[in-house]
Amino acid sequence: MRNRVAGAETGDRHTARMSSRAPPPVPVARKGRGSASWVAGRFEKRAAVAEDDGWDALQLLQDDAVSPDTVVTEERARSIVSRNDSPDIGFSQSVNPYRGCEHGCVYCFARPSHAYLDLSPGLDFETRLFAKTNAAERLRAEFARPGYVCSPIALGINTDGYQPIERRYRLTRALIEVMAEARHPFSIVTKSANVVRDLDLLAPMAADGLVTVHFSVTSLDNRLSARMEPRAAAPHARLRAMRTLHEAGVPVGVIVAPVVPAITDHELEAILAAAREAGAGSAGYVLLRLPHELKAVWREWLELHYPERAAHVMSLLQQMHGGRDYDSSFGHRMRGLGPFADLIAARFARTRRALGFARLPPLRTDRFVPLRKASPQGELF
Repeated sequence: MRNRVAGAETGDRHTARMSSRAPPPVPVARKGRGSASWVAGRFEKRAAVAEDDGWDALQLLQDDAVSPDTVVTEERARSIVSRNDSPDIGFSQSVNPYRGCEHGCVYCFARPSHAYLDLSPGLDFETRLFAKTNAAERLRAEFARPGYVCSPIALGINTDGYQPIERRYRLTRALIEVMAEARHPFSIVTKSANVVRDLDLLAPMAADGLVTVHFSVTSLDNRLSARMEPRAAAPHARLRAMRTLHEAGVPVGVIVAPVVPAITDHELEAILAAAREAGAGSAGYVLLRLPHELKAVWREWLELHYPERAAHVMSLLQQMHGGRDYDSSFGHRMRGLGPFADLIAARFARTRRALGFARLPPLRTDRFVPLRKASPQGELF
């Protein structure tokens, strides 16, 4: 993996982006990347178009762009806690130490968020990353606010807090250290096995009812996983990490996500069985979601990897979303509607019941200890 660090100023974001904007003439599968091209963002006012000049310029352009570098921009966040009131999401607060995600999951629902940065939800999302280097500092300030009300925090929801650059920046660990100090409850959802690195913090907090960890598993097929989520941990590595946490007393669950009709849906029962055997106590699933530009990213990937069934996959998805690629309505966006969606729900419910899955213990909020606001005079008393 080749990483470069860009400056922290806003102008550097656009400089980094413009250096990578000339697209290859035809999308190609890129080793280690989920997206095949720089899909245009919905707010863009300009577009880059490749033209053949008869001197193999397009081929040279394509060869140069096959393996774009990862560029990390360090930034200072004004705030770190995001809040939502969505009725179909089980948390009201979340913290994301990174923007963009090097895991490169082609189906990631967060890809369209890169359009707000004037970057592509395609390759830019997984190669132009942002690290909030003051994340722990901002969280500490939040916990010190007089009016702060303790509510469980979901850590790394929009993008994975344990993506590869966490090994260097350690921002997720710094956030957990702050929550451990404040005895603040939180949950983690990840596709990385690197979460076991922080077992020294997670195990004691789990003993006090302050943390749960969910692993997102899309497929047990290593080859398919390498195409769909190229820099996430291999499926067996996630299951191994799940077992390690379970044996250390950390409540773990599995989320089969996303369920992709005609590509991964046949693995639903096998994934649940493997996770249960590895110690998962709860289970859930999410249907493939295609908001905004993700529709183009996903269709491009389908044509590259499954051209013979691309039309069938999209037909099944549209059947579950009222004839559209995606229905964003609360209550429908996660599960879909119609006979095929009902079949998936019935299979999941039957398997969940047969394997003895239940709910993870609720996170405790009564142990929260407000932190003191940092003072230039230090701690005198």
